[in-house]
Amino acid sequence: MMSATAILLAAGLGTRMKSALPKALHPIAGRPMLAHLIESCTAAFEHVVVVVGPGMEALAKVAAPHPVVVQQQRLGTAHAALQAADLFGDGDVAVLYADNPLVTPATLQRLRQRRADGDVGLALLAMRPADPARYGRVISRDGFVQRIVEWADASPEERAEGLCNAGVLCAEAGRMHAWLHAVRNDNAKGEYYLTDVVALARADRALVAAVEAPEAELRGINSRVELADAEAAVQARLRLAAMEAGVTMTDPASVFLCADTRFGTDVTLGPNVVFGPGVTVESGVEVRAFSHLEGCHVGNGAVVGPFARLRPGTVLGARAHVGNFVELKAARLGEGAKANHLSYLGDAEIGAGSNIGAGTITCNYDGFAKHRTIIGANAFVGSDSILVAPVTVGDGALVTAGSVITEDVPPDSMAFGRARQENKAGLAAAFRAARRK
Repeated sequence: MMSATAILLAAGLGTRMKSALPKALHPIAGRPMLAHLIESCTAAFEHVVVVVGPGMEALAKVAAPHPVVVQQQRLGTAHAALQAADLFGDGDVAVLYADNPLVTPATLQRLRQRRADGDVGLALLAMRPADPARYGRVISRDGFVQRIVEWADASPEERAEGLCNAGVLCAEAGRMHAWLHAVRNDNAKGEYYLTDVVALARADRALVAAVEAPEAELRGINSRVELADAEAAVQARLRLAAMEAGVTMTDPASVFLCADTRFGTDVTLGPNVVFGPGVTVESGVEVRAFSHLEGCHVGNGAVVGPFARLRPGTVLGARAHVGNFVELKAARLGEGAKANHLSYLGDAEIGAGSNIGAGTITCNYDGFAKHRTIIGANAFVGSDSILVAPVTVGDGALVTAGSVITEDVPPDSMAFGRARQENKAGLAAAFRAARRK
């Protein structure tokens, strides 16, 4: 097959989403809808072009490095596709919608192949949804599409047809260009509709073929309800793929993954674990219940949680332990290091084999800039210690419980950063007596 170009229409505002965010930027599994579609299209097409509306710089950023064109006036989907006409190339052109983000590369390859078969001039994607009422019907005869009839215009016999139009079209670039130019706007909204290309192709005596795909791939997302349905479908797909690759989930329905979450083998996930973008978990890791991970790397055999939070920039070495109510941000725990209870470690480097006691805090922010705390290998930081960065605790050093450390601690030293205790006999009773007066 010749090279082909995918034109992705992302200029819609998505008014039914009731949002200031462009519809194509709403996330599914931690990734914008547009990014999902781009990933599938780059696996099935040689070129990808994205059509956005004016003022949609955030969408253009998601589209990079693929070329972006702007539809200055929103005059309909056929008009939007024509804005990219100079980038159609010499092969086939497929036009897709950014609010149909779940189509797979395999389905797009089948669409391309069907267009290339025999004398097919136009290929389209179609589905058989569980509730077809709102979709246009694909009316076929002898294996080829005759027309598409909208629900409102369909006869009872046509409404009985279960095959529905998904809106994705593929044709040779020159013919697609001609048909798009021929689309008229003599309709109630005065817009140029991409679906009219089907009738123009038939009028041009071109054979039109439908390629069926599951509704789960071709569902449109136009509201928050449909967005939630799509999220559930993608999460089910991601969980299944993870478990088939060697991940154990004690309660799969309560685990939420991102599209880019990566697992090694023999990983165990407890219930109510949430993954944000950018997480890699190596083999033999256990992530216990109610933990949240984002932008982090978890090394072989590490244990996380329960109730742990790993924020962006965190790296856990092999067999490191992060326990309950511990938060890490831009922190590195060396091999076998432990922070098991009630601590915040931000902008910190913890050496191999070191132990961080309960209630330890790295004071990394002075109101203007972030500063790092460096703790060497095999160090021990006692409970309720405060490490005021920038500060270094050397290899093998011991910080006594309740210390406030503001100066570097040399290797193998013991640091006492607390006031000397002084007991005043009888003063407690006197204090209570005074309060009662």
